[in-house]
Amino acid sequence: MARPTKAKKAAAPKPLTLAQLAVAALEDVKGQDIKVIDVMKLTTITDTMIVCTGTSNRHVKSLADSVIQKAKENGQRPVGVEGLEQGEWVLVDLGGVVVHVMQVQARAFYQLEKLWDVAPPEPAPAPAPVRGKAPLARKGTAAKKAGKKASKAGLGKAGFKSAADKSGPRSAAKSGTKSGAGALLGRKFVSKAAPRKGAAKKKPAR
Repeated sequence: MARPTKAKKAAAPKPLTLAQLAVAALEDVKGQDIKVIDVMKLTTITDTMIVCTGTSNRHVKSLADSVIQKAKENGQRPVGVEGLEQGEWVLVDLGGVVVHVMQVQARAFYQLEKLWDVAPPEPAPAPAPVRGKAPLARKGTAAKKAGKKASKAGLGKAGFKSAADKSGPRSAAKSGTKSGAGALLGRKFVSKAAPRKGAAKKKPAR
């Protein structure tokens, strides 16, 4: 005998969102020209705005009442209701959804669709990176490099002129050069031979 097949359970319908509940409530009372606008990126007041047209004061009131009752049945109390007595423009604030029920003349005059149905602002471009300044060279480094290049190139006296000028006459005199000694003493360089070791000293004449 064939085994009896178990009947598959029907999937539970997904709960309607608050905006879908509001639209369904407006459609139940034959609301006209219903438009849903996503304003999440445009304002922090609410996430969704719904605009609907009523043909008369009584029709506008009945549309707003239908939205209020439908929200309460689903555990969502309205935050506020405005304009219900006049019946020209009724605003029902459900927190994340704001419903505007308006007569034809009021809707054509205020044009809420054009006010909110705009593109979100583009993000600001990232600032360009600031280029760092080149570090300043230390004093004397350029002169040292020039001196090394001159010595390697074998420029002779011209290459070592700056070093001789900086050293001055005292350093030249210590090194024993004629030009340095002459500059220091102010006269011609005269060299005296040092006495040899063991040489006899001359006795002075009596």
